[in-house]
Amino acid sequence: MTVYLVGAGPGDPGLLTVRAAALLRTCDVVVHDRLVGEDILAMVPPWAEMIDVGKIPGGRGTTQQQINQILIDRGRTADCVVRLKGGDPHVFGRAGEELEALLAAGVHAEVVPGISSAIAAPTAAGIPLTSRHASSGFTVITAHQDPANDRTLDWDALARLGTTLVVLMGAARARKVAERLLAGGMAPDTPVAVITDATRDTQLIVRTDLAHLGLEPVQSPATIVIGAVAAYDLRSLVLAAEGSAG
Repeated sequence: MTVYLVGAGPGDPGLLTVRAAALLRTCDVVVHDRLVGEDILAMVPPWAEMIDVGKIPGGRGTTQQQINQILIDRGRTADCVVRLKGGDPHVFGRAGEELEALLAAGVHAEVVPGISSAIAAPTAAGIPLTSRHASSGFTVITAHQDPANDRTLDWDALARLGTTLVVLMGAARARKVAERLLAGGMAPDTPVAVITDATRDTQLIVRTDLAHLGLEPVQSPATIVIGAVAAYDLRSLVLAAEGSAG
């Protein structure tokens, strides 16, 4: 009996790991988040129990304590339980808390990595997170907490890094993120790309700059890329090359 904390990747079923796909096809129980797509859930066998524990923004949902207990209960009775999370389980996925709860309860558990949208979304938009000419590194943060009251992040330091900044779970607080970075000294004309529904058929890319980020509503789920590389669009270069070759 094992509970597998599995990363579902950014959305495209083709970006699931081979291990994740194999577990989904043979599991007895799937405990999944809200953003896991139907095309991925369709891989689950018809006999498996499906439990939706997704949290609705601004609404009520299953608490983390309740999720932990569900995993413990199912982990004690089922041979294979998949806890399915968007992206990678350890990138703002609270997999560490769930793993600790399972092990403390004597339930065997294992983490199966997934591709994080922090990496996949920029790539899908034709944006290299690093570039010899524009950025020597990148930082991934969450805007799940209100940037105006978040004391866990040094926004002034983030504004001065000079590397790529990737913001996850920031759709509702995009404007506050922009205001904190502007207040920290980041240039108003810093390029920004907002990628919604990354890697899916509904993918949307909006290009703007820091001064204008969040002035218009940002759709969720969104990955926000801030920095010089956000002006890149390598997809256009690929399409142009294919067009000239044809």
